[in-house]
Amino acid sequence: MTVDAVRRAWAYLSRVAESPCPALTAFVAGHGPVEAAARIKAGAMPSELAGRIAARVHIDTASEDLEMLDRRGGRLITPDDTEWPHLAFTVFDNDEVQRRESGRHPMVLWAIGPARLDEVAARGAAIVGTRAATAYGEHVAADLSAGLAERNVAVVSGAAYGIDGAAHRAALGVDGVTVAVLAGGIDVPYPAGHSALLHRICGTGLVVSEYPPGMRPARHRFLTRNRLVAALSGATVVVEAGLRSGAANTAAWAEAMGRVVCAVPGPVTSAASAGCHVLLRRGAQLISRPEEIIEIVGKIGELADDPEHPQTPLDGLSREEMLVYEALPGRGSRSIEEIAVEAGMPAEQVLGPLALLEIAGRVQRREGQWRIVRDAPQPAR
Repeated sequence: MTVDAVRRAWAYLSRVAESPCPALTAFVAGHGPVEAAARIKAGAMPSELAGRIAARVHIDTASEDLEMLDRRGGRLITPDDTEWPHLAFTVFDNDEVQRRESGRHPMVLWAIGPARLDEVAARGAAIVGTRAATAYGEHVAADLSAGLAERNVAVVSGAAYGIDGAAHRAALGVDGVTVAVLAGGIDVPYPAGHSALLHRICGTGLVVSEYPPGMRPARHRFLTRNRLVAALSGATVVVEAGLRSGAANTAAWAEAMGRVVCAVPGPVTSAASAGCHVLLRRGAQLISRPEEIIEIVGKIGELADDPEHPQTPLDGLSREEMLVYEALPGRGSRSIEEIAVEAGMPAEQVLGPLALLEIAGRVQRREGQWRIVRDAPQPAR
């Protein structure tokens, strides 16, 4: 049995049924790809499988498909290959996933690009969202994706207009790895306006599809494709999404798989963020920085730094110094006794903090009265 014979068998099996097809997968597992393909062509198969593949059983374009793939520098990734993401695809053994339509792993994956699929799945995050993205959404998607790519996290998305496109472009912009999961053949750029973008992704990342060459995208294939976006990602981040959207569907797949679902909040008046707000109410993790995603998909101990907090020149003052400072009026001045009453401190304990504040240039004494130095930096009130 030659390698070419095995590849041709897998390529034929990829086209003979709409993916995923549990009956076909089981048949191949029981007989191996070459024998399974031969039996199917001879009509020697269970009736359940025969009904699923009757419309395409006579179509064998495996040689042409593989020739096109080789010409473009692509490869056919099968469950027999070391690159197959076995660990990531264990989510398809989940009962909740299997109860969903299309809740099975793909037969094979057609791919073009230098990135390895198993490595992507080990450290990847999905950035998804609406096609009708706002400027805010595209900005956030780009910021998150660039931050992830700079830290060696693969950015996985669906190559659509809007959020997907912004995510891919930002990852490419910092020489990072990005993966486009298609809902049609890898030789069918969709949307057509992203042909150049997909070509760039093929050069440094990965374009992947479970559908054979020439297969046109269709609505049900987009929904089926979304499960792969979720499965190949340690976390699914929804940047902008309407109440009914493909991004929300991807998040539902991720939730069923036990993967982390994240969402970016937006203006409460924006319909583009309504789906994100629903996800947040249901328990999705709120995301505002790429470091927060890396904490989820990264290695143990790879934690996000605390965000920077606005600082005032009075940060670091002791409690007594702050009490005394806050006891002074915004305008005008007060005596030691008045400061003591306002601060709730004995008068003799006010003198020490006042002296330190005076040395720091925060307060000044005039004719026995104390006032704030107006041109000194002041704390927020």
